[in-house]
Amino acid sequence: MRSGIGSLIFAILIGVLCTTSLAQTCKTYSFRNNAKFQSCTDLPVLNSYLHWTYDSATNKANIAFRVTGTTSSNWIAWALNPTSSGMAGAQSLVAFQNSSGSGVQAFTSSIASTAISGLSQSTLSFQVDNLTATSSSNDMIIFATIKPPRTTVNQVWQVGPLSSGVPVQHPLNNANKVSTGSINFLSGQATSSGTVTVARLHRKNVHGVINAISWGILMPIGAIIARYVKVFKSADPAWFYLHVTCQLSGYIIGVAGWGTGLKLGSDSPGIVYHTHRNLGIALFCLATLQVFALLLRPNKDHKYRLYWSIYHHSIGYAVIIMSIINIYQGFDKVLQPEKKWKRIYTGIIIVLGAIALVLEAFTWMVVMKRKNNNTNKHGNHANGTNGYAHNGYATRTQPVV
Repeated sequence: MRSGIGSLIFAILIGVLCTTSLAQTCKTYSFRNNAKFQSCTDLPVLNSYLHWTYDSATNKANIAFRVTGTTSSNWIAWALNPTSSGMAGAQSLVAFQNSSGSGVQAFTSSIASTAISGLSQSTLSFQVDNLTATSSSNDMIIFATIKPPRTTVNQVWQVGPLSSGVPVQHPLNNANKVSTGSINFLSGQATSSGTVTVARLHRKNVHGVINAISWGILMPIGAIIARYVKVFKSADPAWFYLHVTCQLSGYIIGVAGWGTGLKLGSDSPGIVYHTHRNLGIALFCLATLQVFALLLRPNKDHKYRLYWSIYHHSIGYAVIIMSIINIYQGFDKVLQPEKKWKRIYTGIIIVLGAIALVLEAFTWMVVMKRKNNNTNKHGNHANGTNGYAHNGYATRTQPVV
């Protein structure tokens, strides 16, 4: 059973961390309209991909910009910027699903500055033909034939929300801030100007995933097992090994997450999230004390067992509470991910809390029933209502919990 739990934990962790490497790439994608392109690139953020074929005789390129994980509430945009590397001056191709749901609308928009509240239709500084867009349950794609101002040019891409069926300002998350780069239509190469930032963002995401799994999920599960499963006599000593497996796995994985946090801090001089950092240090210290608590655990009948239990339980619950607080600190102050990830973690905590409440009530019923049975069992040996035994000595039953 212990090996099964360990394997499950390992599989979950590896599955989460390797999602990116197992995801579909531009080279393996097949378009539903059987379109073929000579070159493609996996853009580093926003689940975006660019496909193109460049004709040097006409200086034109057939392009397809694809974004996965979109909904009917999203707009997508891909742009060339002949004058700068950012948003100001970007010549954009934009698409979103009509509010009527009848199809996908595509248009061009020239962005004059970064101070925009949305996207309005306007002509571009270069030629655009055959502009169309498609949408499915999995992705949204812009198709077009363009005549880029030169073979190597800066590119920008974005994903944003709709409000009342109209594109509005995109989020200012880390991914949205680094969605820039350059493209060489002739050589078929594309680069990201935010490569270092993207790598740091990846490390931040790994840091967040590891700590959410270890401190934020495994530790509470281990506490639930220790508090409730051990009530059932048939679960002894399995509950103890399950509890230790969860807590040690959480600690080991959490130390790895703590280490990535230290690395992120050393790579970002001048950027300090004081509350998040201080809570992380305190968590590491308290969790290490818990590991020593396992090594110093006295026998059940030892005179110091009561003090050890107080020490163990107090630090354990403190670690869990501080862990949850620090994970939300990471969501709000450091990662600033899409809201769905914070909601998913909130849902997990609510489910674990609901399980704890149900088990709290159920185990109290089990304990009280066991207490009453033991009382009745001892009472049946008494002679008369005054509780006197056959040997003439009074007896008093002591319930066993």
